[in-house]
Amino acid sequence: MAGVQDARLALAVMDGGGLGSLPAAMLAPEALAVQMHALADGARGRPWAVNFFCHTPPVHEPAREAAWLAHLAPHYAAWGVAAPALPLSAARQPFSAESAALVEALRPPVVSFHFGLPPADLLARVKATGAVVMSSATTVDEARWLQAQGADVVIAQGLEAGGHRGHFLSEDLSLQGDTLALLPQVRAAVSVPVVAAGGIADAAGVAAVLSLGAVAAQVGTAYLLCPEATTSALHREALQSPAAQQTALTNRFTGRPARGIVNAFMAEEPMSPLAPAFPLATAALAPLRAAAEAQGRCDFTPLWAGQNAALLRTGQPLSAAALTQRLNPL
Repeated sequence: MAGVQDARLALAVMDGGGLGSLPAAMLAPEALAVQMHALADGARGRPWAVNFFCHTPPVHEPAREAAWLAHLAPHYAAWGVAAPALPLSAARQPFSAESAALVEALRPPVVSFHFGLPPADLLARVKATGAVVMSSATTVDEARWLQAQGADVVIAQGLEAGGHRGHFLSEDLSLQGDTLALLPQVRAAVSVPVVAAGGIADAAGVAAVLSLGAVAAQVGTAYLLCPEATTSALHREALQSPAAQQTALTNRFTGRPARGIVNAFMAEEPMSPLAPAFPLATAALAPLRAAAEAQGRCDFTPLWAGQNAALLRTGQPLSAAALTQRLNPL
């Protein structure tokens, strides 16, 4: 849940009996070190996790980036803002040697990855610490690949999941099935434990995936309204509105498909062939997002959420510890 949480939410999840995880993708090395220290110190011997992206850093393509800015020019004009300068900056960083050094120093019991696994030399450094290595698979082929490359646990991410698709072997979105369809196929294809993710927002959903052989459920969207989350006021408002009933996949915010609540920018064209490589598209939207948010509008704000986001509209938001306990069907 990069961008909407820090160590505080992960620790609160642990207080409720879950495995709290810290998202690292949007944290600079210094900030990541601070958050990992906070999580390690607060864990008091309990297991905790850190999640990293491991995408290939984008190669700048000046013509493609300029075309994206030209595509957005009417929006810049309408909102009275200037387009950012080229080359576009990358807002999310992949796992690196510096990240591996932090893992070696603080030794998180669990390290998870999105978009495959890091290069073999960096993965070897993680595994040498004794950490359990997990990664997301959106297809059976990806699950088999992860096991072959040394993943200890595979996360079967269904199409319902909020945020970015974890795909890395193919960009064909039609290959990713729903959680309840993907999970048993992955279970049959690999011998390592499988965690289920995508559209799981209550105890009934957790019970369903456990009954299909998952060893655990990975839950994200349900925690966005918890007081310990850093979710923005606009994002919280959207999650509690009728808008949460409609989510869709879009690549227009980052350059890579991710599920969120449909807003004005998404409604124009959810998927665009013009979007530059992940995560460069984000920088192009930054001035538009800032201008809209200053007026209390979320036209250009990514409102990441899974397909069961509408369930969050019932009742008062719970603390992360209380929510974790409520999610436990046992």
